Amino acid sequence: MSKIVFFDIDGTLLDHDKKLPVTAKEAITELKKRGVFVAIATGRAPFMFQSIRDELEIDSFVSFNGQYVVFEQEAIYKNPLDEAEIERIAMDAKRNGHPLVYMNEQTMKATISHDYIETSMGSLKFPHPEQDAQFYKGREIYQSLIFCREGEENVYIPEYPRFHFIRWHKYSSDILPAGGSKAEGIKKMVDRLGFRLEDVYAFGDGLNDIEMLQAVGTGVAMGNALDEVKSHADHITADVSDDGIWKGLSSLGLI
Repeated sequence: MSKIVFFDIDGTLLDHDKKLPVTAKEAITELKKRGVFVAIATGRAPFMFQSIRDELEIDSFVSFNGQYVVFEQEAIYKNPLDEAEIERIAMDAKRNGHPLVYMNEQTMKATISHDYIETSMGSLKFPHPEQDAQFYKGREIYQSLIFCREGEENVYIPEYPRFHFIRWHKYSSDILPAGGSKAEGIKKMVDRLGFRLEDVYAFGDGLNDIEMLQAVGTGVAMGNALDEVKSHADHITADVSDDGIWKGLSSLGLI
């Protein structure tokens, strides 16, 4: 296969109602027919997009914003959060009244029940996770979520240089290992497959897609992407709800 395309999920493959547009599915089917390798690059945990992988018949992905990379159902890269640092931030967050959610590749657990968790996870069409404040102990946790108002996460940033905080919802920020990104995860897979960088494409719309769009040969921002994201893209396609995937791939001559 001479080319590979990575797709973000929310706002890229899935529209504003978290549905997969018919034309997006058709475009991916056409890509495969033409011998183009297709993969997903998302901030989501693997268990959060199993149904999409099944529907699109995609077995390779970069998840947790680059911390857990799977090639054809085999994990080829893992970069979990440091357990001692999780324990430390858990105490700080509890003191500040900020709930946490811990995620591994199979499931997620919350420290407490909270409206911010309900609202944030609900925006992804997921229920409030079950509670288990000790879930991180003895497990590889690839991502945590901290639930607080915008800007309130800033109190943690200077205290946790080994963590990277990415705001994704008005009530929630991702917590990832510092230095980790979709771009790093993509590099791991591309190196494994032996693709040239100029033959690597990526589609995205969010702040966590910027490094990915910069790193690949051709970065494509959705029409619904934030202006800051568009400024880092090589190409801008239509809105996800306006056949953005199909139009973008067509204009690049990939389908």
